[in-house]
Amino acid sequence: MMSFLTKKHIIIFFSVIILAMIAFYILPVSVPLIAAIITALMLDTIVSWVMSKFKLKRQLAVIIVFAIFTLILVISGFFLATKVIGEGIKLIEESPTYINNVTVMWNNIDVYFQNAAQDFPEEMVSAVTEEVNAFFEAAVTSLKQYINIENISALLSYIPNYLVSFLVYLIALFMFMIDLPRIRKGFYHYLSENTAAKVNFMTSRLSSVVLGFFKAQFLVSIIIFIAAFIGLLIIQPKVAIVMAFVIWIIDLIPIIGSIVILAPWSLYHYFTGDIILGTKLAILAVILLLIRRIVEPKVMGSHMGLSPLATLISMYIGLKLLGILGLILGPILLILFKSAKEAELIKLNFKI
Repeated sequence: MMSFLTKKHIIIFFSVIILAMIAFYILPVSVPLIAAIITALMLDTIVSWVMSKFKLKRQLAVIIVFAIFTLILVISGFFLATKVIGEGIKLIEESPTYINNVTVMWNNIDVYFQNAAQDFPEEMVSAVTEEVNAFFEAAVTSLKQYINIENISALLSYIPNYLVSFLVYLIALFMFMIDLPRIRKGFYHYLSENTAAKVNFMTSRLSSVVLGFFKAQFLVSIIIFIAAFIGLLIIQPKVAIVMAFVIWIIDLIPIIGSIVILAPWSLYHYFTGDIILGTKLAILAVILLLIRRIVEPKVMGSHMGLSPLATLISMYIGLKLLGILGLILGPILLILFKSAKEAELIKLNFKI
């Protein structure tokens, strides 16, 4: 045990701790740059393929790949802004009607409860009714406070900041894509030949795993989008394309899933008396949940080389420490550790 705790290992250990503490404070404000370097590593495989396929220089291949990638982002963003946000604002504008419908429904339930509870002690019925009414009124008040045009306007006021971050991301992405070979060369210059080979193995594996992670998430979300679109065409054809797209966007976020959209939607129709529509939406939510739980472990495992349990734990810890960004960085850091161990940069061959 003591042979493992050499001076070199102690220095490495404390260096890692210091770097982790620095990263903990720097990462939240460096999201565009982190996203840019990760995207550059992911797109580098495509850049290399374009160079070899069409016999182009790196600069021209980077420009082509960057232009196509940016065009995809812009088209997706335009569709999101014109369709989904427009429908969302319309939904917010009509929210008082929905809340009033729920209020009417609740009053009917209250009358039914009072008629059914005539044989119970009056004090008990009165106490239960007051508590339930207080809870419902508080819930309605909270909804009216948070779901309104003012809050939506406040959210939209952050768009300039998002645009600045997006521009920084694009500029940094292009620069990273252009300079990636030079950055690698400069980094490897400070490493011995043996260590450079190990780091190269680790980064190559990490790059393929990161690409595999996003590819797996995208493939699963496409399956969810198709299933949601077909289901909504049967249930609510007027909003099928918009809501299927919303479900697809939400489903791209790990852990959260489409249930966040379909569950409240189903409950609303239950509460407003449309039991059949509420049941159909609930069935669709269960189907989408089953599809994700069946397909995701297989797809994720085949693309990342991690067990579903290890992936879940790393995503949860990442979420708690770094927020939404941690959902992605958690599995990546786990793969980084696993790759470093396979490359023998980290050795844990000790027993207690």
